[in-house]
Amino acid sequence: MTDRRYLITERPMKALLMFSIPIMLGNLFQQLYTMADSVIVGRFVGEKALAAVGASYSLTSVFIAVAIGGGMGASVVTSRAFGSSDFRKMKESISTSLVSFLFISIILAIFGYIFSHRILMALNTPYDVIGKASAYLRIYFLGLPFLFMYNVLSSMFNALGRSKVPLFLLIFSSVLNVILDIIMVGPLGMGVEGAGWATLIAQGLSAVISFMVLIRLLSSFDGKADKLWDRTLLSSILRIALPSILQQSTVSIGMMLVQSVVNGFGSEVLAGFSAAMRIESLVVVPMSAMGNSMSTYTAQNLGAEKNGRVREGYRDSYIIVLAAAAAICLPLELWNREIISIFLGSSGTEGAMATGTGYLKFMGWFFALIGFKMATDGVLRGAGVMHVFTTANLVNLSIRVAVAFIAAPVYGVSAVWVAVPIGWGANWLISGIGYIRRRRIFQPPSDHQIT
Repeated sequence: MTDRRYLITERPMKALLMFSIPIMLGNLFQQLYTMADSVIVGRFVGEKALAAVGASYSLTSVFIAVAIGGGMGASVVTSRAFGSSDFRKMKESISTSLVSFLFISIILAIFGYIFSHRILMALNTPYDVIGKASAYLRIYFLGLPFLFMYNVLSSMFNALGRSKVPLFLLIFSSVLNVILDIIMVGPLGMGVEGAGWATLIAQGLSAVISFMVLIRLLSSFDGKADKLWDRTLLSSILRIALPSILQQSTVSIGMMLVQSVVNGFGSEVLAGFSAAMRIESLVVVPMSAMGNSMSTYTAQNLGAEKNGRVREGYRDSYIIVLAAAAAICLPLELWNREIISIFLGSSGTEGAMATGTGYLKFMGWFFALIGFKMATDGVLRGAGVMHVFTTANLVNLSIRVAVAFIAAPVYGVSAVWVAVPIGWGANWLISGIGYIRRRRIFQPPSDHQIT
């Protein structure tokens, strides 16, 4: 049992790196799902097909955010039960989460399948790509329950300190997705729809295998859950999950609204913007992993009554974020054109290339901001202080959307990305003030010891 509890026994820096690196690698492989779709479709089918997948991306990101946010909320309750060695409650928390979010995902899948075309129209999707985008989305929504179950299952593994399990499963499913993408889009000529089916199959297998592995893992813990679904536990989960979903969704909802502005500039600009957004989703993975790690780290240490370790871990998370931001900045500044060319190929138009490279060159300097914001949000979420970072993320969303709608028509599409670091900075400031005002939660008792 000792090795499973390293988040509350190892030195904070070592514990965070041990926990976050598998999450980081796993998230990188998860990004390969949509990135593989974009690269292979862009090269095999063309720029308009890339724009069609890109037009779907901001909408699918909202549903991914709901799945991730729900899993994060459930993992906090599970982590605290695990930290206090209450394995019966831990198992009930896991089963309640899985049953509840499976039901939610089925409802969302039905809604998305029926209204995907209308949503794309409302987002001002260019007429020459809306048909392909709608076809891709419908296939995506068929697989939404698998996506939800995989993300919630991954959060449960993380809550139990087993962050390597989702990594191994993601490596398998990502490689499978790439192989299926190449076959279905290339030789079989299924186009955008082939990319959608490849993702659905890979995610489905990953979810089923994850569930089987989790059942085996839970059998190694003492105690038996009294209930498969518990209303009181669901209330505790939702108290954290709903703000977490909102926090995760703000960026995605903001991007969906912002993309409605970008769509108005035509399919060339949309293709370049879509390629740049794929790169952004990849490079923010270390920051997102640190936020998730701080959430579980905080919850486990509070559950074990080692409050003082939270402050040490929070300080160390900033060092990790700064190192990651420096590693991200260099390639984006030096090789942005080569990176965008991975998606557009040699036949990409100059309008698409200029949009993609312009975004990456500007944003490369600011990724530390989102890392600081996510680490701070993770501490607050792990401590159950939900309203502060919820407010902060709403401010972030409001700034990005307002600047895009007001400034982009006047100053051009570049105004869209100028607003991003402003929103991140405001979010970090508000969450940081919330943390400072609640530092007493993380004060070590007089007999606190660092193990």
